[in-house]
Amino acid sequence: MQKRDWVEEAWAEGIAKVRSASRRIGARFPHGSHDGRYQLMPPAYWTAGFWTGLLWLADRERPDAELRVIAEQCEARLDELLLDYDSLSHDVGFMWTLSAVAQWRLGGGAVSRRRGLLAASHLAGRFNLQGRFIRAWNLPERTGWAIIDCLMNMPLLYWATEQTGDPRFRMIAEAHTRTAAGHFLREDGSVRHVVCFNPETGEREGVLGGQGYAENSAWARGTAWGLYGWTLGFRHTGREEFATAARRAADFFLENLPEDRVPYWDFRLPSFAGAPRDSSAAAIAASGLLDLADTVGGEKGGDYREQALAILRSLTENYRGDDTEEAILLHGTGNLPMNQNVDRPLIYGDYYYMEALSKLKGHPGLWGPWDR
Repeated sequence: MQKRDWVEEAWAEGIAKVRSASRRIGARFPHGSHDGRYQLMPPAYWTAGFWTGLLWLADRERPDAELRVIAEQCEARLDELLLDYDSLSHDVGFMWTLSAVAQWRLGGGAVSRRRGLLAASHLAGRFNLQGRFIRAWNLPERTGWAIIDCLMNMPLLYWATEQTGDPRFRMIAEAHTRTAAGHFLREDGSVRHVVCFNPETGEREGVLGGQGYAENSAWARGTAWGLYGWTLGFRHTGREEFATAARRAADFFLENLPEDRVPYWDFRLPSFAGAPRDSSAAAIAASGLLDLADTVGGEKGGDYREQALAILRSLTENYRGDDTEEAILLHGTGNLPMNQNVDRPLIYGDYYYMEALSKLKGHPGLWGPWDR
């Protein structure tokens, strides 16, 4: 099958699943799939934006009034959270970039713009000036914690600067991205999940394994967040230091993949016998690699693109669910240390897989930079 053929077939099958699932899910928020059906989570859960993002990807390719209405309803359901301080964390970028900002970008609207700016203001308010990082989570004992995932929330801040002309949002995003490169990225290109800073002095006090196997291991999805997040940092700012960080993380990710190009949940396990894969990490990395390929260009960029294609081809041939499964990709690993959604389909794996296919069909991702 030629490249165009398998991409079109994979896209069509994925969109068919989105449309089918939308009849049951409607304006609600799926997360992991159990027994063939997505489990639903409250709007405050960090993955609330990914279903909406899938709906917008589908509508952008082929306008669909029913899916668009559901996406708009999902966005509206998040409104109550904008006034519920305790329910919001660093993940507002995941939630509102793929809902309000996507709606503004694809359809316009002052209400969506206002929602996005409110969310960006909340995210900026989590910035620790001394440590130059955005705080993760809300528990009192975690006031100095930062996590690699948060890099993917930075596009919301860049968008806010573009909308308002106020550079503060961009400055905070750049500072956090630089801190992440300095403290999360190891010399070999592997990535830490959690770094603990003293919230008063900003000094680094330690690291935690988080969702990885151990402090010194290499959680696969964390590396994928890093390579994609630093790539986005470069695309929004042009700062070469971010492109360098992205390349280092990408090279580590690719050099440590198993034969089928889909990683085990951690790259540094004592044994891989019986260890679950993480298809979501593969999908995130593939989408990020496509952007990185465009950023790097030349022979290296071509290699990144071919690697992304190889990952997506493997996901398509070996990891897709059949007609008994509501989700698109099988074999994701959500949080193994907490025994949450281990070897399950995950909504964010589905989103990034479809986002990557959409890029191969000529569309940009929803993370910007935005050209309107």
